[in-house]
Amino acid sequence: MRFPQTPPAWQPLMNEAVQLGKLEEFMRFGHQESQRTDRYPHWDEFRHRASGKDGLTKEQQRAALRMSRALRSQPVPLEDLQGQPFTFFLTQRAFEWLHEIDLHCGGGIGVAEEGIIREDTRDRYYVDSLMEEALTSSQLEGAVVTRSEAREMIRRQRPPATEHERMVMNNYRTMRLLADLKKQPLTPELILRIHREVTAGTLKNPANEGRFRQTGDHVRIGDEESGEVFHTPPPAENLPARIARLCEFANQEGMHGFLHPVIRSILLHFWIAYDHPFVDGNGRTARALFYWSMLRHRYWLAGFFSISHQILKAPKQYYRAFLHTETDGNDLNYFIHHQLDVICSSIASLREYIRVKQAEAESMRRHLGAGSDFNHRQLALLKHALKHPFATVTVVSHQSSHAISNQTAKNDLTALEVKGLLQRGKVGKAFVYSPVPGLADKLGV
Repeated sequence: MRFPQTPPAWQPLMNEAVQLGKLEEFMRFGHQESQRTDRYPHWDEFRHRASGKDGLTKEQQRAALRMSRALRSQPVPLEDLQGQPFTFFLTQRAFEWLHEIDLHCGGGIGVAEEGIIREDTRDRYYVDSLMEEALTSSQLEGAVVTRSEAREMIRRQRPPATEHERMVMNNYRTMRLLADLKKQPLTPELILRIHREVTAGTLKNPANEGRFRQTGDHVRIGDEESGEVFHTPPPAENLPARIARLCEFANQEGMHGFLHPVIRSILLHFWIAYDHPFVDGNGRTARALFYWSMLRHRYWLAGFFSISHQILKAPKQYYRAFLHTETDGNDLNYFIHHQLDVICSSIASLREYIRVKQAEAESMRRHLGAGSDFNHRQLALLKHALKHPFATVTVVSHQSSHAISNQTAKNDLTALEVKGLLQRGKVGKAFVYSPVPGLADKLGV
């Protein structure tokens, strides 16, 4: 990935415009351009499309836009290596995204009231979402695991066979743990616990699990092929004070006035990535803290969608959002805009996934007739069995797939066996169930 070009400093260019008698044009252009809602261009994009009109050069136009942004921005407690604060302001587009997020997944809205997720199937969707986030967050960090392998491992609770599979399982267990951790305030100890959970058994040096960087740990982020360094995090000796400030911010301290909870969650994500407090596992920890914060602020739907799934579709845009922020005067709006778009896309993807699953379940019900007494878990299992006639299921895998008790899982499978739809066998000491031959004919589908 190419490192973005750093924009020219805007203050000297403003002074230049004043000396040339172009202050009015300078101010007008900055105001008009900053009101646009269709884009938030970095210098890398702006310099290619700017026209140099109104008697201003492209550089002067960019300076006018940057000045307008700077005048509207507010600082956050995060500072760069030179002690300069990171800043942001809410654009019109950001307000639109936040309204959409609040409307669909925030506050005290219950599942049944919201209408996105039905009460009887919410556990299944919850497990599916956790699996997807666990897999794609790991793939962002280089894990080579297929979706089918990850799902089979998690559903059967099979021990990971490789380091990459362990990464996925760690992420899955951490995501489940966050539902309990959301009630706790953020502390350095809690951050270390989350890091320990996501990295257990996956680091070259196990001593780095659940440990902040120390003096002598040289960590730089860059392009492995070219060797170009993109980011150098703060020195390890500064981490205790910086982590303490991060925790204050996460616990709604350290800033005056109201800060939208989704923005706070996004900034926690950025903060961990910028400080890079660990030798490895920073990305997984940063995304886990985003979910912790969203759940803590009662954005319940965050437990059902996967931001990593969306990020993985265009990972360069994700990494570029970090670089654009760092190269343009610590302007956090680049990362905020990217993440708000990701969240809204994740919600839309979830809604489409649920629509398809509900349509499939309804179609199965219609085929089986009004008198059928299959529950939604059994319908899902039968649908899968029709597509995969040689697949097997165990009590544990059925239990894991739907977040139900062991006894409920046994009852589901036994009932299908009694109806002659599943046949039971044994592998080792465990019973396994598989579709009977001619299952489609028996179901009349």
